[in-house]
Amino acid sequence: MSTFQLGDLTVNRMGYGAMQLAGPHVFGPPQDRAQALAVLREAVASGVNHIDTSDFYGPHVTNQLIREALHPYRDDLTIVTKIGALRGSDASWLPAQSPAQLEAAVHDNLRNLGLDVLDVVNMRLMFDVMGPAEGDVEALITKLAELRERGLIRHIGLSNATAAQVRQARGIAPIVCVQNQYNLVHRHDDALIDELARDGIAYVPFFPLGGFTPLQSSQLAEVAAQLAATPMQVALAWLLQRSPNILLIPGTSSVAHLRQNLAADKLVLPAAAVARLNGVAASA
Repeated sequence: MSTFQLGDLTVNRMGYGAMQLAGPHVFGPPQDRAQALAVLREAVASGVNHIDTSDFYGPHVTNQLIREALHPYRDDLTIVTKIGALRGSDASWLPAQSPAQLEAAVHDNLRNLGLDVLDVVNMRLMFDVMGPAEGDVEALITKLAELRERGLIRHIGLSNATAAQVRQARGIAPIVCVQNQYNLVHRHDDALIDELARDGIAYVPFFPLGGFTPLQSSQLAEVAAQLAATPMQVALAWLLQRSPNILLIPGTSSVAHLRQNLAADKLVLPAAAVARLNGVAASA
């Protein structure tokens, strides 16, 4: 697998996102606990050394599964988590962005993952639950920088952020990654990706396969058929070829689906296929 730097951490560009290991709507326990543990172990055995998670997945569920499946962790395994939200009893997503809540979330992640220090903590911005929205991030990033100085976290990232918020955050503390929604169809961050690439900062798309509504288009299906690949493999390969700073974290609760996703790392799209796929967003 090709690699990229998250600060001083070298990670394979094809990683794994643990969100789907929780129950329906990312709430409650998994429907098949043994299968969830098997997926995590298979991911690491297959070369994944970048796992994305959060203690508000479940809540607590995915972090506890990661600890059960993989602790003690391999030296080269990087676990990236995020803070800034809580789950309501009705599975709602609630902002949790006061200094006290941020510190408590870091300690929750440390405890449930069984770690003394978190590799990377993404500040999940919640000015709008549904997507990036402008808002002042100074107090949030200042608090994370304090937690980093205290040795609780190594690196800081952002999630659900606008380009202006990324620039503001970078003026306060080093930012090693930005995690936003981005895929073949949802391409609002094209300019931001290129800006981060110039500065050696990772961009980590969530919902790389469309999220809860999978990507579907005739162009994608036709390119996949021509390459003897699945549409999802082609969508992932397109992201890997889009920019060298893109790191992938496709999620699944199936070992078979995990293997299919990881195989996309070896799929090289010819120029004609890339050109055709670049038109999917315009026709969506």
